[in-house]
Amino acid sequence: MKKTFSLFRKVAFAEGVSFLVLLFIAMPLKYFASMPMAVTIVGGLHGILFVAFIALAWEVKSTYKKNFNWLVKAGLASILPFGTFIMDRQWKKEEAEAEIKNEPSGN
Repeated sequence: MKKTFSLFRKVAFAEGVSFLVLLFIAMPLKYFASMPMAVTIVGGLHGILFVAFIALAWEVKSTYKKNFNWLVKAGLASILPFGTFIMDRQWKKEEAEAEIKNEPSGN
């Protein structure tokens, strides 16, 4: 059984958290408390997670034969605050459906 979708959802969650931390903690620290290092650290981590998210989204698209619109929605979710959390509900359902399709029959 493939675990690509599960890993994608975990990375999506981490990417979403890092984006919110960047927007609502690191950026205010940079501009209101003169602490630019917060953006440097969180921004770098978010960048790595964003690249991993996009790579895994592409892998899920290929592995689970998703259409291009699915990939566009995933990309939009990654650039909108709270987007990955909102989309996770759908992704969880899609992952469960994919697992059911791949289960061997009990004959």
